[in-house]
Amino acid sequence: MRSVKSSVQGWKAAAACLAVVIVIVVQALGLGAVWPQELAEPRLDEEIAEQEKIFQRRGADVPSGYITNRGLSGYAELLPSGFCDALGRLGSSDRWLDIGAGAGQAILDYSAPEGDASPGEKCAAPGGKARAVAMSIEDRQTDKWRQQAASLGDDRIRYLSGKRLRQYSGEELGKFQIITDVFGGFTYTEDLSQFVEKVLSLLEFGGGFYTLVPGVHLEDGKDKLGVLYLTELENATGRPEKVCSWLKKTSCVQVTCESKSDWKRPTELINIRKVCSDTSVPRMKLVEYEAGYPPDRRFQLEK
Repeated sequence: MRSVKSSVQGWKAAAACLAVVIVIVVQALGLGAVWPQELAEPRLDEEIAEQEKIFQRRGADVPSGYITNRGLSGYAELLPSGFCDALGRLGSSDRWLDIGAGAGQAILDYSAPEGDASPGEKCAAPGGKARAVAMSIEDRQTDKWRQQAASLGDDRIRYLSGKRLRQYSGEELGKFQIITDVFGGFTYTEDLSQFVEKVLSLLEFGGGFYTLVPGVHLEDGKDKLGVLYLTELENATGRPEKVCSWLKKTSCVQVTCESKSDWKRPTELINIRKVCSDTSVPRMKLVEYEAGYPPDRRFQLEK
């Protein structure tokens, strides 16, 4: 895996050099100024289109690392500590949004009737359970989902697909006490700032966003040597920016991070709590994007 990644990084470096050469040649021929960032735009579009193809794969064509049926017990293991307790405190009038839900198995586990052998029991209150919304770019509803939704009635669980988070209006979705994202939009989006802004706009005051991001510079600084990062952030001068340090610059939120240096990739488990309405997320622009599961991404803070 490392040799493949090294080859890709070498290719990127060669491509950057080639772009500079093209600029010099074009200018020498008097064809007008063309800058490397302008040449990179088609490349970004191609990679994002390739990522869309990965999202739409079905059956045996789904990559082994692209999991679409992760259950609630998996969420409990992957999300920040306190997630299960927070979910268990929700009542029947509260709401939970799961972004990148795939087949919605986590919500199925959570909403299963009491007494069923369910891996989600430890994350659910003994009384009424919250209404839950599963959101996925691709429609992966199963017969089990349809049957459970019909048996629960009263719009207790909903499945939304066919659009990205940013394409839904606030009126369509409403407000939520808890929003989760397990290897969903936060890991895959090409517009990180807009994604976080949208999530915050859907949270109630005091509500929490629980997510994680793999392959990043860790907040506690305990990255291992030779790490191959998947998501890299830079400040306006090009110096590395940690994802948690960037998030903590957002107004009206409290951000806590749990660094996992001993996982396969250095991973941050992130909890963002909304504490007032005037949220503002520092703007990151996309610089590089390479399709994958997850993709390679590089963002830079706008001046």
